[in-house]
Amino acid sequence: MKVEIIERDDQYVLNHCTKYLARDTSDPRHDFGQYGPGDPRAAVCEAWRFPVVDTHWDGVSAESSYPFNDVTFVHDGRAAAPAVVTVTGTFGPLHAPVPLRPLLFAGEPTGFSAVTVRVPKGQVHTYKLGVDGAYVVDPVNPQRTVFDNGETWSRFFTDACAVPLVLGRAERELLGRLVAHLLPFRLEENRRFIRGVYESLDRAARNEEFPLAYQLDDEVGTVNYIDKLLARQEQHNADDYRTCLGIIGDLLRARSGGLDPATVPPEMYADLYAQMETEQVEGWDHGRYGSPRHFLLLLRRHAMTGAFVHPRHGGNAGAAGWTYLENRFRDGRGDTLFDWRRALESPLGNNTDYRG
Repeated sequence: MKVEIIERDDQYVLNHCTKYLARDTSDPRHDFGQYGPGDPRAAVCEAWRFPVVDTHWDGVSAESSYPFNDVTFVHDGRAAAPAVVTVTGTFGPLHAPVPLRPLLFAGEPTGFSAVTVRVPKGQVHTYKLGVDGAYVVDPVNPQRTVFDNGETWSRFFTDACAVPLVLGRAERELLGRLVAHLLPFRLEENRRFIRGVYESLDRAARNEEFPLAYQLDDEVGTVNYIDKLLARQEQHNADDYRTCLGIIGDLLRARSGGLDPATVPPEMYADLYAQMETEQVEGWDHGRYGSPRHFLLLLRRHAMTGAFVHPRHGGNAGAAGWTYLENRFRDGRGDTLFDWRRALESPLGNNTDYRG
């Protein structure tokens, strides 16, 4: 598996990283508080942005470029400039580390080094940096994975990834019921529409119309979107989900006589939502989580965002949420008021200027 290095100029990399990394880390006011004392990630604003996962352009067409991302690894060597920095990961041969090159600004060294590689969308990879021969986790990337042998590696995932990273199977099934009840697609006519959008096409047409999409359901990929959100930019909310899904699962089992929470009638969810809204949930364990309403508001925000977000973020599978809006909102002549295809790149849309 050969690694394809993408040539990105120094200005591109610096534009993507300096406002997050270019800070005086010795100043306590620049400690953003997400991590413990001494952790270099604590001094990085929005550390989840690393490595940089961006759109790939092969110079030929949107269709041939769409299946890939450009992933840029960045090392900050301003404090102690290393002689050699490399990256080794599952995106390429583990025996062939990829060297990072020094970045210049106005012809002067910046202390940063970087390399950009092409990686297919929909994948999860682990990696380490080699700094003067010593392999270390990426100090600015908050995503990390501990293997069975106790080794910790840095992790990243590319656009449209559908591999579960944070939530377990039972948690995802329960969350699917929770968000499906919050979204407009649960109404029967809307459910028929969403399923019809996908199921009316043969396999070849599906691959062309909905690249990287998997089987659509009532929550149009929202659970996957939330899982990816908790794996990266909202890691701080992962404990909220684990705790509250546990409490809700226990409540629904108790109220249904022991049924699997993912199979209880929708009326039980409606009753639960109404109680969470008013903070009056009989049996809620406030010792584990103080405010059921706070979690409900968090869940609503994530559910609605996941249903209508750009599919690159793991939700709105196959742009089904946008297609729903396109058909739902029309003017007096029958023309759509939500022509999203004009704004999106091919093959999702028909905009020839936008590249995602």
